[in-house]
Amino acid sequence: MASFPRDQFDDLPRDTDRVGAHRAPGKRGRGWIGFGWAVLATAVLVVVGLFALAAFDSRFQLPIFAQPSETPTPTPTVIETADPVTDPATLDPAFLQGITISVLNGTPTQGLSATAADQIAAAGWPNPSRAAASATDETETFVYYGSAEYEGVARGIMQLIGAADVRLSDAFPTATITVVLGSDYVPPAAG
Repeated sequence: MASFPRDQFDDLPRDTDRVGAHRAPGKRGRGWIGFGWAVLATAVLVVVGLFALAAFDSRFQLPIFAQPSETPTPTPTVIETADPVTDPATLDPAFLQGITISVLNGTPTQGLSATAADQIAAAGWPNPSRAAASATDETETFVYYGSAEYEGVARGIMQLIGAADVRLSDAFPTATITVVLGSDYVPPAAG
């Protein structure tokens, strides 16, 4: 083995407890510099990624570069309704025979469903069944019809009894036309 001449570094003082290389303590706040660079690099990568995504995918647009689209002017849509059938004699007898009418009293007034049913039967419609509705706090009278082919009949009955409106509904499967009387129903004057 080679031998080297002794120099000043071979003799260490015995009162020193230091072993190995020592550096001066780091300055306060130097950790934030590394964190700042990491945040900056992340932001640059995100921005580059968004621009690349906008360039390659036509469905993705950056809001800051999107051109304002013109708001279309809404056009009113006309909802076609059937003409009211006010005279049952104008209907095909087979069609008229398939109509079942139910009158439900949605008010606390007793006998109202019988009055309305008699009014409908007197106009030539099939004799309606009469019953109390499950709720007695209805404020408006509505005529419900089970399928589109009965809309004209429902509108005719609506005019006859002065109902608020007609509605297509499958909530009443036992009758093709169901009248639910509300507190706005005014029975016809006697006489």
